Amino acid sequence: MLAKRIIPCLDIRDGQTVKGINFVGLRQVGDPVELGAKYAAEGADELVYLDISASEEGRRTFTELVGRIAARIDIPFTVGGGISSVDDAGRLLDAGADKITLNSAAVANPALIDAIAAKYGSQFVVAAIDARTVEGRWVVTTHGGKRPAGRELFAWASEAADRGAGEILFTSMDHDGTKNGYPCDTFARLAELPVPIIASGGAGTAGHIADVLTLGRADAALAASIFHYNEIPIPVLKRELKKRNINIRL
Repeated sequence: MLAKRIIPCLDIRDGQTVKGINFVGLRQVGDPVELGAKYAAEGADELVYLDISASEEGRRTFTELVGRIAARIDIPFTVGGGISSVDDAGRLLDAGADKITLNSAAVANPALIDAIAAKYGSQFVVAAIDARTVEGRWVVTTHGGKRPAGRELFAWASEAADRGAGEILFTSMDHDGTKNGYPCDTFARLAELPVPIIASGGAGTAGHIADVLTLGRADAALAASIFHYNEIPIPVLKRELKKRNINIRL
């Protein structure tokens, strides 16, 4: 059985790492290259960098940043944010990223998943899905969780995998940044898909992460706040997961 993965997530705005709750109230938490190098040294299995810059200038800064990250960090890293074409994906992969995530652009144009997977391979494509519950149903949202997309979570996740996404990164917008735990039953249902599932949105304790990796059957847990504010250092987290007999690399 493959080892479970721990993945710090770094949201980037205009070249700096930022963090907020439910994508609101953002504050700077450090230099993305230095922070990524720190997490790699502490035992992170992978990193995810999401560009939340609104401007073209911010996008260019991000491509340059990817090159600096690749030169400094020796663990796999995924990048996303603002990728809306095969060329956008190619530019970031050429800069040194190991994988790219597609979110709003893939919902608007699902064939983008097929096109990038056909050119670069499914192993390079992560479908990032943000969703929240509305009257008991999981509704996909776009644009940082602000706009309902008119798609149902499980149907869209299944379609994304069928189109060539090699992994699904699901963020519960109901839980993001709250540190109240992940919706494990939802992840357990997503785990029935034939691709790895990365759980995001809600980590507050080692127990929450243990739960989503076991009860939720997720292949990886992604978190931001608990790592950025050193609430649970990665080595401490991994030792705790190992104690619970979870297959994890120390």
